[in-house]
Amino acid sequence: MRIVIFHDYIGAIGGGEKLVLTLARGLGADLITTDVDADSVRKMGFEDVKIISLGGTLKMPPLKQISASFKFAMCDFSKEYDFFIFSGNWAHFAARRHGPNVWYCHTPMRAFYDLYDVFLQRQPFFQKLLFRIWVKLHRQVYEYYVSDVRYIVANSINTQKRIQKYLNRESKIIYPPIDVSRSRSEEYGDFWLSVNRLYPEKRVELQIEAFRRSPQERLIVVGGYAEADHALPYAASIRNNLPDNVELLGAITEDELIELYAHCRGFITTSLDEDFGMTPVEAMASGKPVVAINEGGYRETVIDGSTGLLVGPNVSEIVDAVRTISGDPAKFKENCIEQSRKFDGNTFLAEMRNILSDMEGNGSNG
Repeated sequence: MRIVIFHDYIGAIGGGEKLVLTLARGLGADLITTDVDADSVRKMGFEDVKIISLGGTLKMPPLKQISASFKFAMCDFSKEYDFFIFSGNWAHFAARRHGPNVWYCHTPMRAFYDLYDVFLQRQPFFQKLLFRIWVKLHRQVYEYYVSDVRYIVANSINTQKRIQKYLNRESKIIYPPIDVSRSRSEEYGDFWLSVNRLYPEKRVELQIEAFRRSPQERLIVVGGYAEADHALPYAASIRNNLPDNVELLGAITEDELIELYAHCRGFITTSLDEDFGMTPVEAMASGKPVVAINEGGYRETVIDGSTGLLVGPNVSEIVDAVRTISGDPAKFKENCIEQSRKFDGNTFLAEMRNILSDMEGNGSNG
């Protein structure tokens, strides 16, 4: 069976990009997208995956999102492949012409639904009107193409609930793949680690302020952002307001990231109602305890008091949690490693293959 995966764009390194590249390699599938950052693909270690670009997008939001949607809606690979998988916010616009199909949903588009007010408040005065118009029109088209999706896979219980609430569709949960086999724990060093795109919803400012108040601790933040995303002003504000004990590394290779996991003291993550969150599981696979916000997907991965601490979204609780864990991070090691094995990449690939087999056996009706 010839399989192809459609994904919005391959830009900044993130969990969605790792997932689709892992899936493409595991299924022997091609990957169709719009923008391709070859350096990010190389750093993630997936140069062997065949990637086909539909062409670049317009580098200005929301024109980037609109142009990606249009490219997926207009493309036609129906004669070249037998099965189609969609990933991301816009790739499922190809669903009308490409079936049988499955949508691996990281989340319904958050700017259209649960984070609409948050995104609206970030807009300058004159852009608020344009944002409202874009959401009203594009959300209708978004939902129109969702109706052509035959089967939906959610990446977490949290995302499954959003799919039911906003799209009125059922879905099956298959957790994202974590390559625990490459992880190792060498020491509990002199720094904490954070891995995330520099997007406002990641709330990296909470981490920075917590470490500003904890000068005896050190934080390394890994991650960047894709061109024409909504993150540029936020990322600039983060870079321009760092205390001496916080370092931004930007995008790094997968080998370099594994090395940081192996040597960090603990891991911190603060996203707003995170869909799932692969990075805390990667940290736990290296035996490292996690400080995470008590919201969203973190509740499905981090066991409070056992593999780390779940805290409120405020600086004082983060400071206290970091101080507590720093006293004896090694005591969390065995529980962290055991918990991470529940999300092993081999399980992910096996469950995705089962879905494809079931749909093929049922005459591709899902």
